[in-house]
Amino acid sequence: MTGCLKHEMPEYNNNQQQIENNMLAVFGTKFDTNHDWCVTSSGNIKITGIPSEIDKVQLMVFIEETDTTTSMLVLNEADVNGQSTVSLAYDAPSDNLGMYVSFISGASFKLVPVKGETVDFNDKAMTRNTAVDYNIPTTTPIVDRDVTESYASQRGWLPGQVLYEPYDMRTHTMTAQDYSDEYKAIFRAIIFSYFKNGRQYNNLPLIKESGIYNDNAYPFTTGKEPIVVSPVYKSDKAKQYGNEIWNSDFYYYYYKESDMVGKDPVTFLNSLPKYKLISFKDHFGETEDNVISKRNAYPIVYWGDGTPEPGVTKGSFIFPEGYKIGFMVRAKTEFAEGNPPKPRKQGELYADGRLNYKINFWENFKSSKLSSDAPRAGWITVNDRMLLCFESGTDSDFNDIILEVEGGVKPIINIPEFEVNSYTFCFEDTELGDYDMNDVVIKAKRVNETTVEYQVVACGAHDWLIIKNINGNVINSNSEVHSLFGVSTEEFVNTESHNANPVVDRIAVNKSFSFLDEATQPYIYDITTETTVKLSKKGEDPHGIMIPYDFKYPKEKVCIRFAYDEFNNWGENRITSTYWYKHPNALVFD
Repeated sequence: MTGCLKHEMPEYNNNQQQIENNMLAVFGTKFDTNHDWCVTSSGNIKITGIPSEIDKVQLMVFIEETDTTTSMLVLNEADVNGQSTVSLAYDAPSDNLGMYVSFISGASFKLVPVKGETVDFNDKAMTRNTAVDYNIPTTTPIVDRDVTESYASQRGWLPGQVLYEPYDMRTHTMTAQDYSDEYKAIFRAIIFSYFKNGRQYNNLPLIKESGIYNDNAYPFTTGKEPIVVSPVYKSDKAKQYGNEIWNSDFYYYYYKESDMVGKDPVTFLNSLPKYKLISFKDHFGETEDNVISKRNAYPIVYWGDGTPEPGVTKGSFIFPEGYKIGFMVRAKTEFAEGNPPKPRKQGELYADGRLNYKINFWENFKSSKLSSDAPRAGWITVNDRMLLCFESGTDSDFNDIILEVEGGVKPIINIPEFEVNSYTFCFEDTELGDYDMNDVVIKAKRVNETTVEYQVVACGAHDWLIIKNINGNVINSNSEVHSLFGVSTEEFVNTESHNANPVVDRIAVNKSFSFLDEATQPYIYDITTETTVKLSKKGEDPHGIMIPYDFKYPKEKVCIRFAYDEFNNWGENRITSTYWYKHPNALVFD
């Protein structure tokens, strides 16, 4: 036998009937005779109205990654170099949640949805007035006569620490204009593709990679207009966990850098007065969950320097220039989960991780596995809005509470960076195969307009194989696939026991390049059998498929129908189960 025949099959003089008989035996069903085995669409987007300050544009696709998570992925990008108009070609998953163009500079990030074949920077639906336009209260705020002992004081960490709030703070609540539906869609697409939701995700590295945390997480006051905070999202699974966020409060504090000189930063920051700004139960509905809405806004009060005198100290809604503003969530749920019940989730959680050296290890918070100096919040910029994303619970996804901060502060710019979309080519090298689709596996990424990166990641065949249509310095028709990994044809690579790093190469392409163009698609030539294996066309069996995704290919001797339970459904009817490749069988892969 020749090729990747890893289970016993009779010898055939391979004709179409024998191929069909083998397919029926392997897959246990007949496939749609009009199937084209394609889950990718292609096109070109014209981007207009690009202002001179924009450095780069990216074409992006929003996809459902799993049943509970989404991803924003880059399909193509271009350096603008002063051009006002740029066109970007793309290959995208046919089933997606939308496409977007991002306009990026060192101080700006704006996302505009693709609604046709042209996207304009000045899309009116995405334009916002950056000036704060609220009815700032005219009453003079006064510090309440009552103070609250902090949990840190009650536990002996910071003896005597008290927390302050304005008298009748609800009189300071202002009505805010809600986000447009278009912006809410962008908000959801960006936030939850960057800070993915769920206990299985640790998003702290994203915050640390940005460099905007702890000492660098404090915005500076401008002294020109009020500073306004708007809660815009919460997710606390209210009924399950006792309204964690609804029972919490939001605080702030401030200082001048010059006052910290020569002092221990942690001791100094702990000594600063902390002022309540928002009682979340006055803002969110008790069972509200996973809703994006900007309905109220709260002005931050400047109470002067030093320790306030309860009932006497008066404040101003305009801060002097040059102060740094810090934020804290005071978790105070009465809900005790578990049997026996764990201590309640109560404690002060700071955006500045240096102040979390106790609470991050406190019972019922320590399961987040955050280090002693890990922040509880991070910044992200979405269409030039500063959004503060808080981790108030016991995981580390950093999307429990999201607040917008605007007005009299200098912008904190954290432009989210997303991965480049992957395309996976899977080949079966013999006509009467077992369809584990791993005889040659190639992954590709379009790095930019004129560069594509290819990776040969696996070879589950014994035949001598070469890859055509990749004319790189490393990967080309002069190199047999096994030799790229430095092994003989007797070994399988990255399909069972032999593990090796992918073989990587980059090649230059035309701006109009498409992975769907047969003239430039990689394909396999089997030297042993003198046969060519290309991506399957309409009516052919699936000997070669391309998935516009970082696809988890089957293990050795595992037919793709068993690795992906929905594959046969898709094969039988090409318009159903088109997301089959998102649902690997855990029993096969784990």
